[in-house]
Amino acid sequence: MTTVDLPLLPLGRGTDLSAERGVECPGDLPAASDPGLVARAQAAKEALGDRVFVLGHHYQRDEVIQFADVTGDSFKLARDAAARPEAEFIVFCGVHFMAESADILTGPEQKVILPDLAAGCSMADMARLRQVEDAWDALTEAGIADSVVPVTYMNSSADIKAFCGRNGGAVCTSSNAEVALEWAFDQKPDAKVLFLPDQHLGRNTAVLKMGLTLDDCVVWDPHRPHGGLTAEQLRDAKMILWKGHCSVHGRFSPAVVDELRATIPDVQILVHPECQHEVVLKADLVGSTEFIIKTIEAAPAGSSWAIGTELNLVKRLAAAHPDKHIAFLDKTVCYCSTMNRIDLPHFVWAMESLVAGTVVNQIEVDPETERWAQVALQRMLDLPGRSHKD
Repeated sequence: MTTVDLPLLPLGRGTDLSAERGVECPGDLPAASDPGLVARAQAAKEALGDRVFVLGHHYQRDEVIQFADVTGDSFKLARDAAARPEAEFIVFCGVHFMAESADILTGPEQKVILPDLAAGCSMADMARLRQVEDAWDALTEAGIADSVVPVTYMNSSADIKAFCGRNGGAVCTSSNAEVALEWAFDQKPDAKVLFLPDQHLGRNTAVLKMGLTLDDCVVWDPHRPHGGLTAEQLRDAKMILWKGHCSVHGRFSPAVVDELRATIPDVQILVHPECQHEVVLKADLVGSTEFIIKTIEAAPAGSSWAIGTELNLVKRLAAAHPDKHIAFLDKTVCYCSTMNRIDLPHFVWAMESLVAGTVVNQIEVDPETERWAQVALQRMLDLPGRSHKD
């Protein structure tokens, strides 16, 4: 018998380019394999007319986003879909949790389609409902669950949003995380916050916006017994951060910030709050994707910027503003590999299937989950006087 050595990749090190689309880095993404796909996409969109509404997330590749009726971040897009009740089909060029939010907010007669079901979100996948329920049980055993208000970032699954709704919590975006945390701490005299699933957004908001210290924050690791924390650590903490992160934003490093400052005169560092705390501390400006876009739009000609967010968006900003010097914060960080699963072949397949009368890859949230997720989302919408953009 002949044995074959398989190329085993240690967790977190290396990539199998034959199995993982979108992970090639650095360099440009390959062009669509069939040049006729653009014409087919146009024809399908024209055939469907007002029956279809196409949403394109900012991190999508250009070959797909050119067909979007609106572009934006996840919650904005879901609300845009809800504002188009006449559209029978909502084709969401984003990732799974975004399509879930669109299904929650749109009418029961509307159908939300995700062109590739493999387009998930690694951050959202880092907080599974069973894990969060186990953590809540541990908080109960430690005698503090009655003081804990769960707050989940928009980048989470519908069942995690529903968990927060059932347990007196809310959803937040990167734009309104501060006011959401203010609301949460006002709910109970000795309130603590369980922040899901992105530890970096939670830490950056708590420490840099709310005046808490790093010592006020602990990290719950769902893969360790009792989250790797003692009951005393849980009782002393104000912020219990879930050990999750964005696979793109989490890779930017403070060393690259130092290198760029040394090589690009007067460069301004502009990053997303999903970046590590050490990177955010070194940045000039920190904000949501919409904040990043508006900052570049308003920047003076000739100014220099290094941007720490997803590469598709940075390249699009550089192309749209040739009068400004725009660099990516790290030349070795990949595109968002899951977002890039929504490619032109999948988009054409989904659209042509709808033309033929077949609904493919419909995203449906069950009624009970939808009900409680809406409760958590409504609490966010009721927050006073702040933006609800991502």
